[in-house]
This record gives sequence, C-alpha cells and structure tokens, in this order.
Amino acid sequence: MAGDEKAKAKGEQVKGKVKRAVGGALGNESLKAKGHAEESKGDMRAAKEKTKDAIKPK
Repeated sequence: MAGDEKAKAKGEQVKGKVKRAVGGALGNESLKAKGHAEESKGDMRAAKEKTKDAIKPK
C-alpha cells in the first residue's frame, strides 16, 4: 500500500508541475494555480509517506 501512495504522490507532483508550466506559458493564471495546488498536494502526500517510513519499527 505504501508503494501505491508514493506513486500517487509522485504522479500528483508531476501533473502539478506540468499544469503550472502550461498555465505559465499560456498566461492562464487559473491553470497555473491549480497546478501549484496539485503539486503541493503531492508534496504533502510524499512527506506523509516519508514520516510513516521513518517511524516504522525496523
């Protein structure tokens, strides 16, 4: 399950970066903002997974 969440986080980060880049190139502030939000969501999901890995008993 953790692998799925990590992949989902990476996917959100990549989609967000693409949306931000396209929004910036087209001058579409709405698309740029949506991309930034999606990228942030992916960053938060990745941070959550890293935290879970760090506290997992070894």
